[in-house]
Amino acid sequence: MTTYILLANWTEQGIRSVKDAPKRLDAAKKALTDMGGKFQSVYMTMGDFDLVGVYEAPDDAVAARFTLMLGMLGNVRTRTLKAFPEQAFREIINSLR
Repeated sequence: MTTYILLANWTEQGIRSVKDAPKRLDAAKKALTDMGGKFQSVYMTMGDFDLVGVYEAPDDAVAARFTLMLGMLGNVRTRTLKAFPEQAFREIINSLR
């Protein structure tokens, strides 16, 4: 499975109902699991982003569908980064000529 980094900020709607955020996270985790993926970790952060998640998905299409679904709910705006594990990083760099 491919690893993705999810960077999220609450929208006005999301921050107004921030007390419901744990329930929304549970629902997001279930939705991702139903799509064949899995969260590895989730952090509430201070700084440029309110939340950071690390998750796995079977492919880019599932990751895109998941983040679009989150956006449609209106509570967060996301940015997603495709992550390459160390072994893949080494292979990519070693393949350079």
